[in-house]
Amino acid sequence: MVKAVMEQQDAKAHEVHEAPPALDHKLVGGHLRQARKARGLTLTELSERSGIAVSTISKAERGDIALTYDKFAALAHSLELEFDAIFGRRRKPAGGAMKPSFTPAGKQEIYDTPNYEYGMLANNLTGKRMVPMRAHIHARAVSDFPEYIRHSGEEFVFLLGGKLELRFENGKAFKLMPGDSLYFDSSVGHVYLSLSKEDAEVLVCCVDTDEHRPKGAI
Repeated sequence: MVKAVMEQQDAKAHEVHEAPPALDHKLVGGHLRQARKARGLTLTELSERSGIAVSTISKAERGDIALTYDKFAALAHSLELEFDAIFGRRRKPAGGAMKPSFTPAGKQEIYDTPNYEYGMLANNLTGKRMVPMRAHIHARAVSDFPEYIRHSGEEFVFLLGGKLELRFENGKAFKLMPGDSLYFDSSVGHVYLSLSKEDAEVLVCCVDTDEHRPKGAI
């Protein structure tokens, strides 16, 4: 009996955990291109609408680069899309009350960028008002970013592990320890910086303003 228990424990100790599924940048880029063409927009026209450089949109559509949340938000607004559509989720017809969406630990789809790793939560649920994410913060300095991140809406961050600093373009800064949280206006330029040796791990929820909420999906 004791031997059997020890063998089970040993098996668990050597168990190989599968990596969370990763969102393919080329597949996401293809959805962006499809949405742009469906609306009859050129790269230049979408650039003018969104304020994002033509070269950036072109690289994103080819899957050569990963977009940060603010870029996704700007493109979603300009294309009148929800994030779900960009990630390949199509809006389902309303059929009564919203059904619960369960995301098992370690199974959230990953969208990785140079500064942040986004773990998309409830990613199979379309039409949701908030965008919840469990993210790992790679960035260590403001200079890691080409510019401060800003987008419409409100944002809530809860620090799960490590140490984190929220730096704002107006000069304000907040240092968070595990268990600390911050709620703020996302339109104010901001960056997440990891202050610990390991990447800071955060729970983030972004909610768009009603004015900019997309009306539907392709």
